[in-house]
Amino acid sequence: MTPPPPGTVILSPHFDDAVLSLAGLIPQLPGPVTVVTVYGGEPGQHNPVSWWDSVCGFSTAREAHRARRTEDERACALLGVRSVALGHPDGPYGERTELTDIDSCLAELSPETTLLIPVATNQKDHQKVRDRALAVTEKLGRPLPLVYADLPYTGHLDEWGSPETDDALGRSHLYGLAYQDLTSRHELRLAHHLMLTDEQWALKREAVQCYGSQLAPLAADHGMVLARTGPLRAERVWSMEPPLAGSVWRN
Repeated sequence: MTPPPPGTVILSPHFDDAVLSLAGLIPQLPGPVTVVTVYGGEPGQHNPVSWWDSVCGFSTAREAHRARRTEDERACALLGVRSVALGHPDGPYGERTELTDIDSCLAELSPETTLLIPVATNQKDHQKVRDRALAVTEKLGRPLPLVYADLPYTGHLDEWGSPETDDALGRSHLYGLAYQDLTSRHELRLAHHLMLTDEQWALKREAVQCYGSQLAPLAADHGMVLARTGPLRAERVWSMEPPLAGSVWRN
């Protein structure tokens, strides 16, 4: 049976980004929800295992891809959402610089489908996804997407989850540059803010733990990433207004 058209599509740069960032809010989004991983393609046989995947315990690039896709499918099934992978290999394995699969993915969506893209805090791969999606959205005449704070990166802001979050992002040179880049062109308005309840946190923790291969290096880079009071405790989504007068969007 053909699945129903998605009510919401979340562009996830890598396997795990959507769940790390939005597992608590997903039940509040228009359903059915589809998570689309942009860097979801299989590496070539000639690709040696990347540094990151070797730290995660993998011996080959293709082993890492198979395991990570299985982890993503398990996490998405737990949350009741569909998992789709586009054909671009992850950054260390990618041989194409243009994320053209985003173009066809968005072209197939109904104008009524809610689209979410990352704000791209401190992550070049995330920024490429964000900028390509915005350029394609403009070309297709689609409604502007919603923008989500990608975690755990944005969640290291001292004011994360507080009423001062947006003001702090507007000032921070550590965690706010991507937010500031967007607000130089668009007005961002808070669309969703969630401080996870214990019940929501328990489900999110279970979903995040599906990505078992990633947890050790994530903890090395991000400290107590699975702590109840850590960077995953709050989730945030903004709506975007049309470009500010005099601003120029460049992809």
